Amino acid sequence: MFNHIAIIGFGEVGRIFARDLRAKGVAKITAYDAITVPPADGVIFAASASEAVQGADLVISSVTAGSAFAALEATLSGLAHSPFVLDVNSVSPGTKQKTAAAVEAAGGRYVEAAVMTSVPPKGLASPMWLGGAHAADFIAHAKGLGMDLKVFSAEIGGASSVKMCRSIMIKGLEALTTECLQTARHYGVEKEVLASLGDTLPHPAWRDLARYVISRALIHGKRRSEEVLEVAVTVREAGIPAIMSPAIAERQALAAQQGKLLTKDVLAGNDLDAMLDALLEQRSIIARAAE
Repeated sequence: MFNHIAIIGFGEVGRIFARDLRAKGVAKITAYDAITVPPADGVIFAASASEAVQGADLVISSVTAGSAFAALEATLSGLAHSPFVLDVNSVSPGTKQKTAAAVEAAGGRYVEAAVMTSVPPKGLASPMWLGGAHAADFIAHAKGLGMDLKVFSAEIGGASSVKMCRSIMIKGLEALTTECLQTARHYGVEKEVLASLGDTLPHPAWRDLARYVISRALIHGKRRSEEVLEVAVTVREAGIPAIMSPAIAERQALAAQQGKLLTKDVLAGNDLDAMLDALLEQRSIIARAAE
């Protein structure tokens, strides 16, 4: 069991992890985020990443994909006491390997982690596939935290390759559904399109699925866009042309811009029609403003 855990990146994931770690009785939690974030009970915010990790038994990095390497690079001067460093960021195998080399050279014990589901429903208990020489030892030390951990490989990069390949499909489905249903709503044929999808790709509730995946892009599109850019890196590292991934990243980034203009009720609601209507109205407002 860890007595002192540092969290680098205190967005949605970092905040959820802190909540669950407090519930598990972790004595000290320190955190650092590059932007000012609201305070959290039982969390000590540090002025820098290196300060946050001083004396920590475990460092958890949970930042956006685009800043994953830089976030841990900023901790290197504070890792000489050899803490475990759990990297849960969604980045390419090559980025994980580069980060691992830097952390290990600074004295840290790097553990690759691929989070295999959305974090909010299960929090710290979200399934994680681990990689690296310290993965099994980390699992032994993490007993009592309620984490769902599995050693995927002793090599860095394997677990992340699964995560990133999965993201092509998951983030791609969000992007495709967002574009498909907005267009269908414009033509007034979304009901027929959803019915046809249900026949071709069986799912018990395509309408609910569509609302959910569109809302995820609208709320988290910026983070998803950065992740899919790392997916594109993963594809290229495999020697395969990255054709779909950059387009998915662009659609996710656009969804993030759209989401900022929608009300919380629309984003969090269960009404697909209201969400699509709000998106079309937003488009109309933007078009009129440009005239």
